[in-house]
Amino acid sequence: MRTLEALTREATALGANEMVARGPGEARDGAPEHEVARILQICNACRYCEGFCAVFPAMTRRLEFPQADVHYLANLCHQCGACLHACQYAPPHDFAVNVPRAMARVRADTYATYAWPPALGGLYRRNGLVLALALALALALFLALAAASNGQLLAPPNAASAFYAVFPHKLLVSIFLPVFGFAVLALGLGVRRFWQAVGEGPPTVPAVAEAARNALTLKYLDGGHGDGCNEDSDRFTLQRRRLHHLTFYGFMFCFASTGVATLYHYLLGLPAPYGFSSLPKLLGVPGGVALMLGSAGLLALQWRRHPLQRAPEQRPMDVGFIALLCLVAASGLALALSHGTAALTLLLCLHLGAVMAFFLTMPYSKFAHGVYRSAALLKWSIERRQPSKLKLGDD
Repeated sequence: MRTLEALTREATALGANEMVARGPGEARDGAPEHEVARILQICNACRYCEGFCAVFPAMTRRLEFPQADVHYLANLCHQCGACLHACQYAPPHDFAVNVPRAMARVRADTYATYAWPPALGGLYRRNGLVLALALALALALFLALAAASNGQLLAPPNAASAFYAVFPHKLLVSIFLPVFGFAVLALGLGVRRFWQAVGEGPPTVPAVAEAARNALTLKYLDGGHGDGCNEDSDRFTLQRRRLHHLTFYGFMFCFASTGVATLYHYLLGLPAPYGFSSLPKLLGVPGGVALMLGSAGLLALQWRRHPLQRAPEQRPMDVGFIALLCLVAASGLALALSHGTAALTLLLCLHLGAVMAFFLTMPYSKFAHGVYRSAALLKWSIERRQPSKLKLGDD
């Protein structure tokens, strides 16, 4: 009987013979999809990590890995790092199996490949920390100059109308609504293109419910055993999962606050500002605190994470997105505390600039990972309810 070592050597023979001097695990043509396919052939022969997350049982339903399947599995991966620290073929082994890094590189290619409009797909590779913050500050400066031209920059606005005395409500709506609408449209059409390439057919209610539960609870950030991810070592921690929850639910609370404030304005005729006991503030302030703490924590984890678990070329996009989220939350909280002070206008300009920069970059930033990952989770929930197409052992 052939040993596991022999099986894995056969599975990776072609890929292993095409390594170049720049480092183990890099395909000669540099295509991230080829590297993932090479690694998955090895993993399919080993299967030690089959219970870690959805990637590995989904992998075992395949013998070959065309581009669409690689894109699907890469977005199903949550980059928890558990498989890297458990793998006997991880660097410095000659096979150099590094699932988290290989999957991260393919995910970035996925966003660019399925982006809408396609011509803007390249923005994913340019969306970094400097661009995100520079855009936010440039927009804030533009708004500050506009306020100064009206003599509103340092003068405390009327407390009854607050920031609508600086920028009229209709003006803000006319600026932000089209940008937000385009962001939603671009992300929606992008994930639609992704689903057409990798989709498994019409979803069922049980599959949708399971995928939603897995996405909302971040089930696959538990390392496959409930103890969490690996960050800077092989020690398990739930930090990443908890910080993701703070960030996501903080963002959703802030979004709900904006939605409720819109209803107050149009249905009840109650324009902002609102008191701290009002529903918009009861949603927005805790949401802003959670968003700021979660994004700041994730930013700190970016610098502490084990170098083998990161794709260095993806860090600018990751850091830029998280830093912009943190700026949105911090400026929003400061603005909530500034009513009746001379600082309100400056803080309003900073917050609106950060929010506008967030919406402008949202379709082509790390924000996309949540949308594509949810689609991959839905595909897995549909797929796992179907019989395997391999029919191994059948005559």
